[in-house]
Amino acid sequence: MEEAPRLTQFSHGAGCGCKIAPAVLDSILAAAGGGDGHPALLVGNDTRDDAAAYDLGDGQVLLSTADFFTPIADDPFDFGAIAAANALSDIYAMGGEPLMAIALLGWPTARLSAELAGRVVAGGRSICREAGIPLAGGHSIDAPEPIFGLAVTGRVARERLLRNSTARAGDLLFLTKPLGAGILSTALKRGLLAAEHWQALRDSLCRLNRAGARLGDVAGVHAVTDVTGFGLLGHLLELCRGSGLAAEVDWPAIPLLPGVDQYLAAGAVPGGCERNWASYGGEVDSLEERVRLVLCDPQTSGGLLIAAAPEAASRVEEIAAAAGTPAARIGRLEVLSGGPRVRVRP
Repeated sequence: MEEAPRLTQFSHGAGCGCKIAPAVLDSILAAAGGGDGHPALLVGNDTRDDAAAYDLGDGQVLLSTADFFTPIADDPFDFGAIAAANALSDIYAMGGEPLMAIALLGWPTARLSAELAGRVVAGGRSICREAGIPLAGGHSIDAPEPIFGLAVTGRVARERLLRNSTARAGDLLFLTKPLGAGILSTALKRGLLAAEHWQALRDSLCRLNRAGARLGDVAGVHAVTDVTGFGLLGHLLELCRGSGLAAEVDWPAIPLLPGVDQYLAAGAVPGGCERNWASYGGEVDSLEERVRLVLCDPQTSGGLLIAAAPEAASRVEEIAAAAGTPAARIGRLEVLSGGPRVRVRP
C-alpha cells in the first residue's frame, strides 16, 4: 500500500509561519498607498487590526476577513480544520459572530490528488459547522504548494465592536492559548514531534476563539487581538502602538505548549522567529535567547490577547474558561515614557 504523502513536506513554511515579515509588510502597505477614506469604513488596515469593519448604518457592523496558509499538519483534514479555525479567529477578535465563509484553495494538482484536496475542504467545513455557519462556496487555483483558508463574513453591534488600538494605561493583559505552535509545527515538519505533543498542538489549534464574541459585552474590555504569525511580541506591539502605550510582560506567567523546550534544544526554530525579531526587536528590551524565540514564535490559530481593566479581570477569566480557552494574566499596559515599548520581566 502506498504511503500517504506528508503535506508539510510540500510547504516552505508551516501555517502562519509563511506570513510575510512585519517589516516587509509595512513596506508593501506603504507602497500601496492609504485607504479611500470611505465614511462607512470603521476599521481598515491603518492599525493592522484583525478584520475590516463596515458600518451598515442600522447599529450593526459588517466584519470581513481572509486568512490562508500552507500546511501545518500532514493529515489533510487536520490542515483544513486548523486553517478554518485560524480564519474564524479574526471575526471573534473583533467581538463578532461569523455569518458565513467561502473557501480559498491552492493545490498542486500534478503532485497531490483531488481526493486529498477534498479532505482539506472537509476539515474546514467541519470547523464552520462547529461555529454554526455555512461554508458557502469558494475559489481554487492550481498552485506550486498547498494553500487553504477562508474568507469570512461576520457582524457585531457597533457598541460591541472590539479593536486592537483602544487599550488604556493600567489595563491587564490576558492570553487565552499557550505559545509554541510554530516551534512544535517545525518539529513536526522535521519528523521530531512526539504523538502526544501533536495531539496537544492539534487540540489548541482547532479550538475556536469564540470567547471574543462575548467580550464585547464587558464594559472593562478595552482592546482585543489574536496572536498569529508575528508572534506574541508582534501583535502586542501592534496593540501598544495603536493605543499609544507601553507594556510589561511577566515571562513566568506565559502559558506554553508541552515540549517547547525539548524541541528548541533539538533546533526546531521556525525561520519566522528571526524575521519577526529583525522587524520589531528594536522596540523590545534585551531578552535571553529562549525567551526571545518563544515570544517571537509565529503562532497559527493562536489565542486572544485581551486588554482589560483590573475590575473586569474576573469576568474575562470566566468567559474565557467557559469557552474552553482559559485566560492567563501575562502583564499590564502603562504610559509610554521612553525606553523600550515592551519590557519582559524574567
